[in-house]
Amino acid sequence: MLYVTFFFTITLFLYGLYVLKEERKKRLKRRLSNVFDRIETKESEPTEDSDKQQRSLYQRIFAPIWKEFKRSFKKSMPGEKEAKLEVKLLKAGNPLGMTPVEFRLIQIGLFIGLPLLAWGYAQLMQLHSGGIVFFLLIGLVLALFIPNFYIKQKTKQRNHAALKELPDILDLLTVSLEAGLGFDSAISKLVSKKEGVLPSEFHRCLEEIRLGKTRREALSGIRERLDVDEIKMLISSILQAEKLGIGMVQVLRVQSSEVREQRKQRAEEEAMKAPIKMLFPLVIFIFPTIFIVLLGPAVIDFLNAF
Repeated sequence: MLYVTFFFTITLFLYGLYVLKEERKKRLKRRLSNVFDRIETKESEPTEDSDKQQRSLYQRIFAPIWKEFKRSFKKSMPGEKEAKLEVKLLKAGNPLGMTPVEFRLIQIGLFIGLPLLAWGYAQLMQLHSGGIVFFLLIGLVLALFIPNFYIKQKTKQRNHAALKELPDILDLLTVSLEAGLGFDSAISKLVSKKEGVLPSEFHRCLEEIRLGKTRREALSGIRERLDVDEIKMLISSILQAEKLGIGMVQVLRVQSSEVREQRKQRAEEEAMKAPIKMLFPLVIFIFPTIFIVLLGPAVIDFLNAF
């Protein structure tokens, strides 16, 4: 026992010396880095030549060409079509930061690229003319279907997320108004405390109000970008309460109780659908295996008997 204690004492002592040495090295490196960083920030000021050298080949050559091409393509694009695409992208939450021009270019690229890929695949398989035409039609259908399907799915996911966030958002707005804040201050408090689809929409609403839009126009924009009945009803109630001079707290409290009741009803509806949805996998996958396990040996014995 004495030898073990002595061994642990020596080990801890050596480890303490090693840690102390490493800590001194780290402290010295930290001091030197602080000094050299200050010297570099004072002496080295970025110039245009150094910026050009630091930029990549894409930023120096291809990015200006791409911007000029998008600008020229935008001029040839009809204004009504661009407005419709912008509304679709806003409803989908601007996925991948796409503009209407970029989305249209992606559509054209898919319309050209997918049929070419289908034609190349048909050539590799050495199909006849009928098979090549069939693959080309498949490529064209996919090129027409994929972008719109992607936008619809993004819009659906965004609306579902907004509907899920709505009860908590209403509670926070109600508490903020009851605490004595104004409606705009309550929205700014909501934006600072919450993240998600609805807070981002209210943040956009505040920015539009600061840029000169009326509150009615900014809130109506939220109603247009989110295709959810509960949110449309909420915005209409807020606008009506503002117009008639009704207390906003009472309106939000009523809306909150209605939204929670509707969420409860949707959950009960999904629970009622669950047994019907479970019936198909039971019939297709589980019942056949049960029949094989139970009746398989009897069938084998019956066949062997004859």
